[in-house]
Amino acid sequence: MQKQRQGRLAVAVLTATICINSLASAQTTPDSQAETTLDEVVVYGDASQVELTRAFAGGQVARGGRAGLLGNLDFLDSPFSGTAFTQEIIRGQQAESVGDTLLNDPAVRVTKGFGNFQEVYIIRGFPVFSDDITLNGLFGILPRQFVAAEQLERVEVFRGANAFINGAAPGGSGVGGTVNLVAKRAPAAGVIQLTAGYEGAGQLYAATDLAKRFGGENEWGIRFNAVYRDGESAVEDQERELSVFSFGTDYAGENIRFSADIGYQDNHIDNPRPQVTPEGEVPRAPDADANYAQPGTYTDEQQLFGVVRAEFDVSDAVTAWIAAGGREGEEKNILANPRASADGATTSVRFDNVREDSVFSADLGARATFSTGPVNHNLVVSASFIDSDSNNAFALSDSSTPLISDLFTPTPLAELPVADAFTGGVLSDPLTTEEVTNSSVAIANTLGLLSDSLLVTAGLRYQSIETRTFDFNTGVENSRYDKSDTTPVFGAVYKASDNMSFYGNYAESLQPGATAPTTSNNIQVLNAGETLDPFSGDQVELGAKYDGGSFGVTAAVFSLSRQNAIVENQIFKASGEQRNEGLEFSVFGEPVAGIRWLGGITYVDAKFEKTQDNLNEGNTVIGVPEIQANLNGEWDIPAVPGLTVDARVIYTDNQFVNAENTIEIDSWRRVDLGLRYTTEIYGKALTFRGRLDNLTDERYWASTGGFPGANYLIQGDPRTFFMTVSMEL
Repeated sequence: MQKQRQGRLAVAVLTATICINSLASAQTTPDSQAETTLDEVVVYGDASQVELTRAFAGGQVARGGRAGLLGNLDFLDSPFSGTAFTQEIIRGQQAESVGDTLLNDPAVRVTKGFGNFQEVYIIRGFPVFSDDITLNGLFGILPRQFVAAEQLERVEVFRGANAFINGAAPGGSGVGGTVNLVAKRAPAAGVIQLTAGYEGAGQLYAATDLAKRFGGENEWGIRFNAVYRDGESAVEDQERELSVFSFGTDYAGENIRFSADIGYQDNHIDNPRPQVTPEGEVPRAPDADANYAQPGTYTDEQQLFGVVRAEFDVSDAVTAWIAAGGREGEEKNILANPRASADGATTSVRFDNVREDSVFSADLGARATFSTGPVNHNLVVSASFIDSDSNNAFALSDSSTPLISDLFTPTPLAELPVADAFTGGVLSDPLTTEEVTNSSVAIANTLGLLSDSLLVTAGLRYQSIETRTFDFNTGVENSRYDKSDTTPVFGAVYKASDNMSFYGNYAESLQPGATAPTTSNNIQVLNAGETLDPFSGDQVELGAKYDGGSFGVTAAVFSLSRQNAIVENQIFKASGEQRNEGLEFSVFGEPVAGIRWLGGITYVDAKFEKTQDNLNEGNTVIGVPEIQANLNGEWDIPAVPGLTVDARVIYTDNQFVNAENTIEIDSWRRVDLGLRYTTEIYGKALTFRGRLDNLTDERYWASTGGFPGANYLIQGDPRTFFMTVSMEL
């Protein structure tokens, strides 16, 4: 069945690509098209659904990014907050994943999923699951757990409530923001690049990046990427094998623009260092490279995904777009995540699970520009749809005879116990356990007043959320809800000058209700699989943005909320709300030729409010640090042409581990250093890159939590050495 699903996805993407290719071939390419062909990205456009914003000075970030149905907006024109990281910084820092790139954002921290190794991004103190981020604007079609950075042109962070601009996130997260990924595009000069490298204790790396533009005006582009990693990481005895293949094509014509991408990712980790749930006081962090995983544990996923997006100019004033994509994925895990006492003694049970996903996502809309007297209008209408089916099964070993070990002197077992004490479904043939269907229609109008120095946006999105859950063993429906709601948005931008703008917004969040997990802190949840009512919340934000030409500055104050969920007496249920209030400040650009900076600071005050029976009322939320700060600098050494050094400092404040606020983990800081040198050999560019993350080999608990009510600990990565050599042919 899985092969049939993969075949259907591949055929759908290929068919859509062929159809759009046929339409594109019928277009007349203008002579002026050559003027819009640039080095890094083919064309750029304002409010386009396909064209990207230009890179800012220094090239590490772009001038703006996607704001959902509003399209790609310049940061000075957007009534929202965000940062779009470019391929330049992804490649320069040798990022492996989306999470590695987001370490540059002071409003974001990266943790792991509940009971798995999924990357989770904490934005403004709220989690964003990796399956709630978008690819070219579509939800649900990206690989879960991990997305390889080599596939990406941009990593765009949108901060704040986004249920209006994107629709409700299918996985129930995204209150504090979201992330949009843009697949690589072929540059004007083309690419033939081969890379080899080494990481950690013995992990080999190889990558190929091929791109070409063709056609009378270079209107067509294709790009192919392949990545392979294999060997031991910097964490002792943790081995990984990763294979990635992606292919993309794009077209930039006079009246039509489109992109189509398909990718496959196979990610396998043996003996992955597990999360740790504290029992009472938090134990000190083990050595930075220590591994307390039981031999035989692993995580494995294979994902096939694809997306097509097209934009048509119906007339000079009207543009329509359509996008569709899908994903077929399989995951298998054998884990033994420990509970640890203050002295480091641990107990755990074996936990096996399998998951199969089938997702289809689509988006269409139209944008019209017109004027009524002195008022300019940018009217947008849109409809979106996502349908996902998830098959799951799990099995646990007997908790009355747990695995005994220690964080500091682990006791490896020759063989893991059989996982048959508590089961849900059949691991070899999991049943459908959840179906989610989200659909919505939206309308927004941006009014340009006072010669467009004042931009006012108002909109509504009507959303329907239908969720059904089914028994793991019988497939019988457990619960169902079909809810609908209207999500408004209001935003305003006042452009005080060509390089200074002030903005404000009111927005609301809306997510499908959280689904009760199988276990919480290794204890069975009695209503596992039950789904709560949809979560909703509100946001108010005010800010300012400055474009100094060679550098940019943004600042914002915000307040946003969402309902809170807890596990109490083994029952997963709603309990009041979480409200996060804070300040953000960021800088970016190249203030002096050859010197680039990127960083900022975020303050968040996250509290429980309106809780059931005043439980933990007014306390700080688990896992939300008050202060987060980043500073990244790059310097092109004048005395040695082609030589660049960079340094990054990351600081994260202390975090409470329990809702009672009696236990916390310490603040931590990390220093990363990088060096790259570009030269020519026989007329071919050759680039050497070296990097040391966690230079001082600090041992620390990087985060706690990442799932409502959970307080598991994730240890920070050890000192890790990366070295690559790339040749341009």
